[in-house]
Amino acid sequence: QVQLVESWGGLVQAGGSLRLSCAASGRSFGSYHMSWFRQVPGKEREFVAGISWGGDSIYYADSVKGRFTISRDNAKSTVYLQMISLKPEDTAIYYCAAHAQDIRWYGSRKYRPDEYSYWGQGTQVTVSS
Repeated sequence: QVQLVESWGGLVQAGGSLRLSCAASGRSFGSYHMSWFRQVPGKEREFVAGISWGGDSIYYADSVKGRFTISRDNAKSTVYLQMISLKPEDTAIYYCAAHAQDIRWYGSRKYRPDEYSYWGQGTQVTVSS
């Protein structure tokens, strides 16, 4: 079992920045690939960014490339999402998710929410125009 807790969402003006954190407890955090997803009411949960268990492979959705940065600190069992130049369309609930160490994650599997074993409760990010 892995428990995930997101924090540091909030309300920010367009062009502003936020840094989300996701703290993990339970089984070895370092053995999981980690991703951030987001969801708005009435829409499917979408992939935002992903980082491999060792941090050497990183992926972003096209909509956030150049603005968001995912990172992890395995010693602290925490994954981060630094967001800059925020836009109103970034408004969503942001979730972190853990995927077991599996070579298939490096392909299309990382984009599929149902392939992840553990989820946090989410943190709201609201970007005002």
